[in-house]
Amino acid sequence: MKSTEKPGTPDAMSAMRRPMAQRTPRHFEWRVVDHGRVGIVTLARPERKNPLTFESYAELRDHFRDLVYASDVRAVVLTGAGGNFCSGGDVFEIIEPLTRMAVPELMAFTRMTGDLVKAMRACPQPIIAAVDGIAAGAGAILAMASDLRYATPRARTAFLFTKVGLAGCDMGACAMLPRLIGQGRAAELLYTGRMMDAAEGERWGFYNSVVAPEILLDEATKLASTLAQGPSFAHAMTKTMLQQEWSVSVDQAIEMEAQAQALCMGTKDFRRAFEAFARKAAPQFEGD
Repeated sequence: MKSTEKPGTPDAMSAMRRPMAQRTPRHFEWRVVDHGRVGIVTLARPERKNPLTFESYAELRDHFRDLVYASDVRAVVLTGAGGNFCSGGDVFEIIEPLTRMAVPELMAFTRMTGDLVKAMRACPQPIIAAVDGIAAGAGAILAMASDLRYATPRARTAFLFTKVGLAGCDMGACAMLPRLIGQGRAAELLYTGRMMDAAEGERWGFYNSVVAPEILLDEATKLASTLAQGPSFAHAMTKTMLQQEWSVSVDQAIEMEAQAQALCMGTKDFRRAFEAFARKAAPQFEGD
């Protein structure tokens, strides 16, 4: 039966806000903490170092797309189980089948993997990658596509596409990695496919911080909780501008930011911050 709801009605608006607390994905773990404000995505095939499959790529893409409508979740942590982040595409469940596909099927696959990165960039919540152990191939891309990255001293990151006869230009790597660590450093990693250790990753600006393995998830979640307590509308606007201003002139960026900031000034959170400042109190943001 076709829905009779009209856009803007209470029922239609509530349908657009999809609560994520009860979501039960099949191919990774999802849980919410901090009163439902922080979501934790855990890649959970530790016996294989958390590789990706056709199904997990698609489900992760759909999950991050759904986060656009999840006003209950204000920040996300992305991590892996068992002492590793993600070893990339599973050799036998992805790589081998790809060798038997025709170009149209291959294009459908590469576009799907790119859509996962697009979904991560488009969701309004800041994403913090918590990287322990191996982050290789598509795993390195997932870390790269996150907004912030924590690592442990044993983190090993490799964009190893050339090791399997592919180009380094995978899932946006040639566009995004140079912006994080510089053109020359990105070129070296993408041409050679070598491992970047945690200390080098932090020195180059890929990792925001390196922490002990036993506190990695706690530190990433603590940062996510701090962000979740902030003005979520304004955080979403910051993320949007960080993405959209890559391809515009400085003059265009200044105008875009003027419009974005004016919208933020119209929020209740902006008034709450002023009123709290006047009372010499900490503001309690609600995201509206």
